[in-house]
Amino acid sequence: MAKNLVAQVGKAQGELELVEREIQEPGAGEVRIKVEACGVCHSDMVTKEGIFPFITYPRIPGHEVAGVIDAVGAQVTEWKKGDRVGVGWHGGHCFVCESCRRGDFPTCKNVQVTGVTRDGGYQQYMIARHEAVARMPEGFEAADAGPLLCAGITTFNALRNSGARVGDTVAVQGIGGLGHLGIQFAAKAGYHVAAIGRGAENGALAKKLGASMYIDSKAGNAAEELQKIGGARVILATAPNAKSISELTGGLSAGGKLLVVGVPAEPLTISALDLILARRDVQGWPSGSAMDSEDTLRFAARSGVRPMIEKYPLAKANEAYARMMSGEAQFRVVLTM
Repeated sequence: MAKNLVAQVGKAQGELELVEREIQEPGAGEVRIKVEACGVCHSDMVTKEGIFPFITYPRIPGHEVAGVIDAVGAQVTEWKKGDRVGVGWHGGHCFVCESCRRGDFPTCKNVQVTGVTRDGGYQQYMIARHEAVARMPEGFEAADAGPLLCAGITTFNALRNSGARVGDTVAVQGIGGLGHLGIQFAAKAGYHVAAIGRGAENGALAKKLGASMYIDSKAGNAAEELQKIGGARVILATAPNAKSISELTGGLSAGGKLLVVGVPAEPLTISALDLILARRDVQGWPSGSAMDSEDTLRFAARSGVRPMIEKYPLAKANEAYARMMSGEAQFRVVLTM
């Protein structure tokens, strides 16, 4: 019988181990996906390094999964064999806690996380909860879809829920794995996009991605530059640098919002006066539900938003992970099966 090649973490802070497992059958409420591609995200370090004490090992990381359903478990009615699908960070919910009863599935008190509490996509065949599965548009490349199920949904969903209106100025801090998608989504959605990066060399790429202007925070005060154009209605903070994010608050317009999706290790230090005098907000945003992933993929398919990726075969999972952690990838690393 055919085996399932997986790249698993045997223990916290261990290396990715290539092993063969039996191909599992989906249980009730589950589907089996023949994985075609899986993005390698910085958040995968949660599993590899054992950041959360409740992670059990061995565990297969990966929450940017794209592939084809090849088996359907009992009580699953919305999916069938052959459907092209994806699975992101949100790996399932309980349906019965207060958040779920209000339809707010990403904040479920018993939420499942793909690649953290459930085995993820660093494998040829993966089992997923039916409610965690998103439909992939026809013709969409699996390697392109993978990163959109994490970095894509995070930036797209944050922007569309930010309160910014078409024509408003939206600034995107950081031109990396999250930021290069945030710029594209913001531009395609009709915002006036100001990209903020460190170094003049990023300017050309920011413009190519759809930014109307580029602010080099290395050369001057980014908040002051934003105020020269009336301030930003929303600043999408994607680069995980607490100091850089905190300094941007003064670049918001009256009633503007600092929307944080990149996770710095240090706490933010923000002036309460900056918030109070101009009625400014600071908000964090997680990724979203499977339907949010589906919306992200549909919008990307129609508008032409695509991630910039580097591909590695599953057999080189350790090399791919190291490349991602180096910060030198342009911009998302993807495993292909």
